[in-house]
Amino acid sequence: QFKLVESGGALVQPGGSLRLSCVISGFRLDEYAVAWFRQAPGKEREEVACINSAGLSLNEGDSVKGRFAISRDVANHTVYLQMNSLEFEDTGVYYCAADEFWTSWCPAKSTDFASWGQGTQVTVSS
Repeated sequence: QFKLVESGGALVQPGGSLRLSCVISGFRLDEYAVAWFRQAPGKEREEVACINSAGLSLNEGDSVKGRFAISRDVANHTVYLQMNSLEFEDTGVYYCAADEFWTSWCPAKSTDFASWGQGTQVTVSS
């Protein structure tokens, strides 16, 4: 059973930085891909980044390219999302997700992932 637990969300000013963590259990990061999604109020859940079983960063969304970076620590079972130059539009609940079907890549649709964390709130506000 895949389990994921996010942490690190906070209230931050525009231009600030945060690092989110996703601690996994029930599977290995060098065997399955993990994606970060976010959901703003009233909007659909969108994928912001994916890291595959080989550790390659994929699917970085246009709205976060150059500002967000996904990484992992296999030994500590953790996937990170480093977020820099935060903007008001980055506000939302951030989730990590995985699925037994996805190893070398991640689909963009949230409905293609079976396992989710509970989410962590990121609020960008002055």
